[in-house]
Amino acid sequence: MNFIKTIVAAGLVAASTSAFAADITGAGATFPFPIYSKWADAYKKETGNGLNYQSIGSGAGIKQIQAKTVTFGATDAPLKAEVLEKDGLVQWPMVMGAIVPVVNLEGIKPGELVLSGEVLGDIYLGKITKWNDAAIAKLNPSLKLPTDAITVVRRSDGSGTTFNFTDYLSKSNAEWKTKVGSGTAVEWPAGVGAKGNEGVAGNIGQTKNAIGYVEYAYAKQNKLTYTALINKGGKTVQPTIAAFQAAASNADWAKAPGYYVILTDQPGDASWPITAATFILMHKDATDKAASQEAIKFFKWSFEKGGKMAEELDYIPMPDAVVKLIEKTWSADIKS
Repeated sequence: MNFIKTIVAAGLVAASTSAFAADITGAGATFPFPIYSKWADAYKKETGNGLNYQSIGSGAGIKQIQAKTVTFGATDAPLKAEVLEKDGLVQWPMVMGAIVPVVNLEGIKPGELVLSGEVLGDIYLGKITKWNDAAIAKLNPSLKLPTDAITVVRRSDGSGTTFNFTDYLSKSNAEWKTKVGSGTAVEWPAGVGAKGNEGVAGNIGQTKNAIGYVEYAYAKQNKLTYTALINKGGKTVQPTIAAFQAAASNADWAKAPGYYVILTDQPGDASWPITAATFILMHKDATDKAASQEAIKFFKWSFEKGGKMAEELDYIPMPDAVVKLIEKTWSADIKS
């Protein structure tokens, strides 16, 4: 895990040598870090211009853009219109992806273990403590489940991944909604904390009988065992690009102020239930307008040329119609 993170980070460091790179800085969500890294490397090779992005979590990214210490912030937990207005910010979705439960269970292959939102909520509530609990066994009659205790891993930092994961638990487990609820940071009833998608992935990889949640690209990069999930339609679904697209297809971005759309627990037999968008935050009237315009050039390039790269990492590019809306938002709201 650390090896992969170092290679990715090295690409961003290398990208910081251009004339503009000292001015274009971003910070925030770990969820999109793999694709932002890939885009930054390709953009550097094509244009000579770089990007320095710190993968520090959505909560920290929001604080940095509010404090005007970066050109843009990145968050998987979108800000509501009134907060954007108060802070003079513009927000838009950059790419979509999915969150997957991951486990470290001997003899269990990726996609073999089936879980539901109800069962996941009970695990994170600390109600289900053993892998051979009757509720898990009922969903997996053909699997030989270990008798071991479950090690629950969750995020320790303010996280948009946590926001979407706990939003899903709130929609599928009534007790979770009442006792814990959703947010970038919650009062966890159980579990050990790890920082970032990177930290959770590393913890799961090293801890037998553990369960956690990460963005799908981290599960693939770190060869973690992801689970299947039962979706809102009652169907068992695997985390695939088609399942993520099915969930995303319901989104009506045009009617959402500040593009505030939550994609968890979408209807449809094929929908993956923990699908999410990740968002960019920028000031309408930035102090450094040159850096602001350079950042917009990078985002425009990413929309135009980064779709295939996104799909290669199992992210979902924003639909063309939404990109056109976002470009109108840039023209109308960001001062040059």
